[in-house]
Amino acid sequence: MKLKWKIRNDLSKRSPFFRKLIDGAAFRKNRKRYKQQAKAPVQDNAICFMSFLGRKYADSPRAIYEYMLTDPAYDKYEFYWFFKEPEKYRYLENNSRTRVYKYNSDDHYKYYATAKYWVTNSRVPDVIPLRDEQVYLQCWHGTPLKRLGFDIQVSGANAKMTKAELCKQYSTDATKYTYMTSPSRFCTEKFISAFALYNIGREDIIIEKGYPRNDFLSNFTAEDAARIKKELGIPEGKKVILYAPTWRDNQHTSGVGYVLKAEVDFEKLRKELEDDFIILFRAHYFVANKFDFEKYAGFIYDVSDYDEINDLYVVSDMLITDYSSVFFDYAILRRPIIFFMYDLEAYRDDVRGFYISLDELPGPIIQDEDELAEAIRNAAGGELDSRYAAFNETYNYLDDGHACERVAAEVFK
Repeated sequence: MKLKWKIRNDLSKRSPFFRKLIDGAAFRKNRKRYKQQAKAPVQDNAICFMSFLGRKYADSPRAIYEYMLTDPAYDKYEFYWFFKEPEKYRYLENNSRTRVYKYNSDDHYKYYATAKYWVTNSRVPDVIPLRDEQVYLQCWHGTPLKRLGFDIQVSGANAKMTKAELCKQYSTDATKYTYMTSPSRFCTEKFISAFALYNIGREDIIIEKGYPRNDFLSNFTAEDAARIKKELGIPEGKKVILYAPTWRDNQHTSGVGYVLKAEVDFEKLRKELEDDFIILFRAHYFVANKFDFEKYAGFIYDVSDYDEINDLYVVSDMLITDYSSVFFDYAILRRPIIFFMYDLEAYRDDVRGFYISLDELPGPIIQDEDELAEAIRNAAGGELDSRYAAFNETYNYLDDGHACERVAAEVFK
């Protein structure tokens, strides 16, 4: 069976024709499942939540859901969550109005066919259309540095999809959007262009009222941070580095998925930093390969499977990233950020390209690994980069801890 799937995935990756053939067969099968459920009427008080295509309980869908649980105005709503591993999240059903179901199950199609509201931060499967009575809130999952969708100007030779296929994917989902959240004017402009909203007459769907997921970064307490540190087993007296690199479009392995080689000499960092620092390593959710950090026990903690990255932000003393959107959110905390861009030229020229000038970034860009340990020590003992204030005024001015309230009031009128 594994060989069969490997052959199928390899064919799908190598040939747009085979990919279309395989995807078409799956589409017809699942559209039939959907149609069987769509005969039922729409439930006005039902909401479907999903985060990162069912991989996690996190991000803005989680933030909106948890806010609605606390506001009596939403007491009559029923909540449906969908996960690839639903048993991990069965505890959510301790709330009597919440149900947990498996992603891509009959229940998935049933409730997406009949719940009035959908809330997600990624895509809804193309096979599921939006009925006239339904409302789709697209939260997306970050302010982009790297270009998205229709704005991508280059594509890596080993990318999973062609640009035409990627644009079609973006466009198909965007035609369903009723609303889309945005934390800034910059983000609004990029979403309109990346999803080609002008082309479909939907440029007015943006709710520019802050990112719901970032409310926690303004509202968390010292008790929250202490609880998270205890849960993760982080020792007292050490500075915490969160290392969160993104994925690469041109690093896709058939039958496996996107892979990432951690281009860091962790042995060297341990020798130079372990007395004062620990590292939380966070791979992007697209990255399929696993990392063996056993020999770095006590220095490196693999938190790739930890659901909510906001928790990792608030317990870390600094962030190291590359082209991930995580630094936009982390900047709200006004803590040091280092950009380790070892493949800068290749990523910029051959993979994605950027929306903003790297001169705006609120921290140093390191390309030579030999300079990384020194940059970490400098960041830990120095002042924030002078560009920090201007950066937050441009990209985070709406994230004041009340975005959930504003977005919910707009959508669930």
